[in-house]
Amino acid sequence: MRSGSLIVILALAGSAVPTRAASQTLSPYQRGVPAGTPTAEPLALTVADAVKRALEHNLGLILAQERLGEATGARLQALSELLPNANGRLSTSRQKINLEAFGFPLPAGFPAVVGPFNVYDARVFVSQSVFDLRALNDARAEAHNLAAARFDVKNARDIVVLVSANAYSQAIATGARLDAARAQMETAQALARQAADLKQSGLVAGIEVLRADVQLDTARQRQTAAQTDFEHSKLQLARIIGLPPGQAFTLADPIRESAFPDITLEQAMERAYQWRGDYQAALERVRSAEASLRAIDGESMPSVRVTADYGGIGLTPSDARATFNVTGAVNVPIFQGGKTRGRHAEAEATLRTRRAEADELKAGLYYDVQNAFLDLKSGREQLQVANRTRDLAAAQLTQARDRFAAGVAGNIEVVQAQEAVALASDQYISAVFTSNLAAGNLVRALGMAEDVARQYMGGIR
Repeated sequence: MRSGSLIVILALAGSAVPTRAASQTLSPYQRGVPAGTPTAEPLALTVADAVKRALEHNLGLILAQERLGEATGARLQALSELLPNANGRLSTSRQKINLEAFGFPLPAGFPAVVGPFNVYDARVFVSQSVFDLRALNDARAEAHNLAAARFDVKNARDIVVLVSANAYSQAIATGARLDAARAQMETAQALARQAADLKQSGLVAGIEVLRADVQLDTARQRQTAAQTDFEHSKLQLARIIGLPPGQAFTLADPIRESAFPDITLEQAMERAYQWRGDYQAALERVRSAEASLRAIDGESMPSVRVTADYGGIGLTPSDARATFNVTGAVNVPIFQGGKTRGRHAEAEATLRTRRAEADELKAGLYYDVQNAFLDLKSGREQLQVANRTRDLAAAQLTQARDRFAAGVAGNIEVVQAQEAVALASDQYISAVFTSNLAAGNLVRALGMAEDVARQYMGGIR
């Protein structure tokens, strides 16, 4: 794909900023863990800064990394059943023993109870599984779970890149609307002054001044609403990337149009099946469930284990003598009371569930890519129309102002032209934002968000 606007490539499709009423049920990816202390000077935040900070402080990614740590621990525990286990023991005891209780034949007159005496024992114990299908397949299952957790982290990083870039894109879109509202406010003020001057000159009626004042109030309300939306979007961005509470910041990157990705539908589908982290994680969980099923089947098979110990034992440490013991054992399950059959039925159900999840996700990738291409096509057309509409609305306003100043028309034409400019401006900003979301939706479907971001921003860790 061609690299274009980062905001375009990294926009997250379909992730609207939640309302404040739903703040308690936000996705972890819409929240961040604050770090640092607020600075006196506002931060000039670029989209690259936002993405990098989100990759360090976003709660969704932190939770995914912790789950990876849990999977690593589970994998090590499963491996311990296949690796040698060794431990040492140093003991001392004072004993008094009834020899007859242990079945020793004693001659007449020999005391049955001996002691008290001391026993010192220093010993190393080693055990090793030689053949155990259950432990072997348990280890394989945990290895697949670990691989799935790694893919989950990759998927989480992609989501964090997209969510943070989308929040930044939404913030600059609301900022652009605020700038447009301010420009419209200035135009409305100029037109109100112009109407008042023309009335004083006797060139227009009082109704023209009234219309201009109404339009000025409308522009003022529009600016207030745009300012509120802008502040809300900045707060949401700050929360996602984990800025410390109270940290002031400005948006350093402007809104911009995009260069659309250059990729065919067939190429997109192939990449999606290979690169999507959540799909690869689902496949690994299918393999894990298959290994778990084989592990349960292995419980009914014989297993072989060797245990050994070596050490010194004696009445005192100085006269301790070396002794050892080596034991090889074959354990043959005979009757488990239906336990193995029950676990087997449970594992089969889990395997069917994992396969269904993977199949559904594979179909979902197809629909994600198809929808992304439809949105891209629509985004191109919306941008073309929005650009032309904005130019025509600006020309209409210029002509309406000239006609009003010349006294050949009332300012109702000017008011209508102002509304047309406001609508065209909002449509243009929406078209840019929508096209950015469409491109981001495609990148999300391909599972390449972080890779594209790293290429564009010169490295993200």
